[in-house]
Amino acid sequence: MGKKYFGTDGIRGKVGDRQITPEFVMRLGWAAGKVFAAQGKSQILIGKDTRISGYMFEAALEAGLSAAGVNVSMLGPIPTPGIAYLTRAFRAQAGIVISASHNPYYDNGIKFFSSSGEKLPDETEAAIEAYIDQPMQCVESDALGKAVRINDAAGRYIEFCKGTVRSITLAGLKIVLDCSNGAAYRIAPAVFAELGAEVITIGNEPNGFNINEGCGSTSPNGLRARVIEEQADLGIAFDGDGDRVVMVDDHGNLVDGDQLLYIMAVHAKEQGRLQGGVVGTLMTNFGMEHALLEQDIPFERANVGDRYVLQKLHENGWRYGGESSGHLLCLDYQTTGDAIVASLQVLQALLESGKTLHEWQSQFAKTPQVMINVKRSRAFDLDALPQIGEAIRATEEKLAGSGRVLLRPSGTEPVVRVMVEGQNPRLAATLAKELAVTVEEALNS
Repeated sequence: MGKKYFGTDGIRGKVGDRQITPEFVMRLGWAAGKVFAAQGKSQILIGKDTRISGYMFEAALEAGLSAAGVNVSMLGPIPTPGIAYLTRAFRAQAGIVISASHNPYYDNGIKFFSSSGEKLPDETEAAIEAYIDQPMQCVESDALGKAVRINDAAGRYIEFCKGTVRSITLAGLKIVLDCSNGAAYRIAPAVFAELGAEVITIGNEPNGFNINEGCGSTSPNGLRARVIEEQADLGIAFDGDGDRVVMVDDHGNLVDGDQLLYIMAVHAKEQGRLQGGVVGTLMTNFGMEHALLEQDIPFERANVGDRYVLQKLHENGWRYGGESSGHLLCLDYQTTGDAIVASLQVLQALLESGKTLHEWQSQFAKTPQVMINVKRSRAFDLDALPQIGEAIRATEEKLAGSGRVLLRPSGTEPVVRVMVEGQNPRLAATLAKELAVTVEEALNS
């Protein structure tokens, strides 16, 4: 089944050395059910993306929850943010997502939403983990949880998405959608078509194995070509679980999460509804930070990961944030990153401003950024490797205030990401290579 992960923030936290097998998923369902059942008769929603293992894990979760005496409502394939919304709409005790987001089909993971559509409280997570290794004990037959399928789940979420932009029509717009053969493959085309757009859809024929394969937000070249071929106004690409988005303008230029967040934030400021500033991450492009400051929009960086962006938004009382990958938060409308909702906010900015996507994305110049992945075989502490610290300082001196340096261990791969940004692309590339060599030597010495 490949590498499997379990975490409250998607495919983040691996459970020791254990693979996510059907047996483990059933035990996880039972453990969660025990915790929620103790709070009274519960309703838990289960949704998934289109990867083949989702059917198996869905059944295992249902069995575990039922054995703990919890009622289950099955949503079928639906974007992750749709599950967050429906958990709130149905006043369910929790929502469970079966997805590995932008990863290949052979990965899968489990994510929980609380009744408010946000991450579970730490104490609830701890209580579930405490039950996982205990012997499973099924409730009596008359106390078993029931399972039902919610047949109108997709329709409810479609109406929610449309409701976030009630004041506009997309009539006259020709849009190419790349649904990544994932969870948005039916829902996204319906949203944009029902708002009046002419929609051409690719990546909408999932077979259980082709999710994210050469398509979607992580592989947008097919979308770029189709936008040019169809002479469309723009293209929109989602990832496998529908929480990330990138776009393509009518010239075939890729518009990433930083640029989309800039458009949303500037338009919100012009409309008087920004409520503070914007949160990015350590990976957010230097050019975007300066462009926002030129618009008198405060900007702060969080650690990489949507959970950290959301945490800082809550701390500041701000509404807009996101990552370069296209995981964008609009807390005016959603509790989590929602690719369809974010796309509609961008389209609303285009229509109300009278500017094309190409004109918007040309408003700020991205600082050239060079990223090199250095393989690592062990964890490391920068403070314990002074040669790396010295190399970073030397690199920053050569940039002379015109860029920045970032070293970040990947959370999903055994690599260290070495990133150098600088106004001079040749210098940035040279410095990144030099720094990567130093990091590799230090890690493998």
